[in-house]
This record gives sequence, C-alpha cells and structure tokens, in this order.
Amino acid sequence: MSRAPLAPNRVDYLPMIDRPLIRWPNGARVAFWVAPNIEHYEYLPPLDGVRNPWPRTPLPDAQQYSMHEYGNRVGFWRLLDVLDHYAIRCSTTLNIGVLEHFPDIADAMLQRDWAFVNHGFYNTRFITTFSEEQERELFRRCREIFRRRTGREIKGQSGPAGSNTERTPDIVAEAGFVYQTDWKIDDQPLPIKVRSGRLVCVPYTSELNDAPLFRHHYEADYYAKICKAQFDQLYREGEASGRLMCIAFHPYLMGRPHRVKYLAEVLEYILSHDKVWQATTDEIAEYYLANYYDAAVAHAARINA
Repeated sequence: MSRAPLAPNRVDYLPMIDRPLIRWPNGARVAFWVAPNIEHYEYLPPLDGVRNPWPRTPLPDAQQYSMHEYGNRVGFWRLLDVLDHYAIRCSTTLNIGVLEHFPDIADAMLQRDWAFVNHGFYNTRFITTFSEEQERELFRRCREIFRRRTGREIKGQSGPAGSNTERTPDIVAEAGFVYQTDWKIDDQPLPIKVRSGRLVCVPYTSELNDAPLFRHHYEADYYAKICKAQFDQLYREGEASGRLMCIAFHPYLMGRPHRVKYLAEVLEYILSHDKVWQATTDEIAEYYLANYYDAAVAHAARINA
C-alpha cells in the first residue's frame, strides 16, 4: 500500500512510531501550552450567506451575545487570578479587535508577556468564502493593527472560529506567520507544506476545550478529569520522545464562578511534575524550527520516496 499524504497534501503521514525523536529543553517530557481564547462577538455581525455565527435567528441574538460578552467583562479577570497564581505564560488565540475594544485586557496580556495567535478580527467573521486577495488583505490588516497596538510582531495564526480556505497555509506563510494552530492532528509539532517558506503546525485541541465539552453537557469537573488523564499518558510517552499538550478555554465559560476552581486543579496537577516545559506557542514553534523541522522534512522525503 502506498503512503497517502493527508488531503489536501499539506502534511506528510508519519506514524508516531517512525519519526525523528524530539527532546524538549532541560529533558522535559511534555511541552505544555495554555490557550485562553480571547474573543469578541458582534451583536449584529454581517452575514456571509453561508454560516451564521449565532444559533438563533433572526438577529440579534441577545442571549448568546450577552453570554459571550460576560467573558470580557468578568470571566477574563477571574481566570487571570488563577493564571497569575501559577505564573502561566499563556498563548492566547486573539481576535485582533479585542485590542481596540478592550484596552484593559490588552494591557493585562502584554504586561504578562503572553504570546499571541492571530484569530481573525472578530469571531463572528469567517474567511471560508474569501478570495485569495481578501484573505491576504485580512492577514495584512491584522498584522498591521497588532504591530501598531503592541509594538510586536505576531507569529501564530488560527482561523477565526476555525474557518480556513484551501489556500490559508500558503497565504499565512507568505504573510510572515511562523506557525498555524488550526491543525489538531498530532501530539507533536510538524511541518506544513506551503508554496514558499516554512510553516509549523503547533497542534491546538478540540478535546481539552471547554466550549465543545460544555456544549454537549459535560461540566468542568469532567474537563479537569480528562485533562489530567491526557497529561498522564503523554507524560509516560514523553520519556521516549517529547510530546505536546494544549488546554484551551474561554473566559465566558471557564471564567464562571462555579468552574474556575477546576482550571486551578488542572494547573496544580500538571505543574507538580518536574519534567514539564510550560512554554508559549512562539517558543515551541521556534524551538522546533531550529532543531527538528529539517530532520522531519528529510525523513518524510525518504519514506515517501
């Protein structure tokens, strides 16, 4: 049987049992990144005729809008106390519009030297129907606004509400991004094939993510349980070759009074282990590019030949 790459031919198939070993800094078994999704949802978003960001029509959906906005008013600040207690340097998937609408949140994240992953301008605007020119202009605009507001360059990309086109990795790399987190495909970073340059996948998670779990009537105690179970397995496997683990959450959900203690429970448990590299996505991508990207590309070429 021939080895078929994942459609649309972006990522070589390399089974975990047959790929170059990864060694994280200081002998860590698990590179652990923490992803608060800092987002803004519009009350009356423009509709693209394909996907409606709100589940109830006709607009406006005051119930869902106000539920999400709770995160920026209250939930973010409650979660920040927990994250500060454990000295977590987060990697936030950020709607760039947050920088303009919520300067207090922007200042808090910048003061803590978080890493930022571009998550589009608003989480109620999708790129699925964009032309190549429109997509390129969106990324250019997001990078320019981020640079103007923060004095920094943004290195990571995540499609707004998970939306992509078939061209997105190519345009992301051309725009100057180093990595993409949309591909929830592995327990290690890996190369993504693009028209020009280099692009790394730093896998995000739908499994250890409060939004899909709570939407299906699981609660935060279950979230804590599966986060710890996943960490235990990856920590064992990471002795042979380093693993990657992401936990993701939203201030409008995990920042509720009855849930926040379960995030603390997860962080307490994971950070009690000594071979954990609590890193940002910027650090993980740059380390992989410097040490493993070329070896992974060469190994894939030998196998696929």
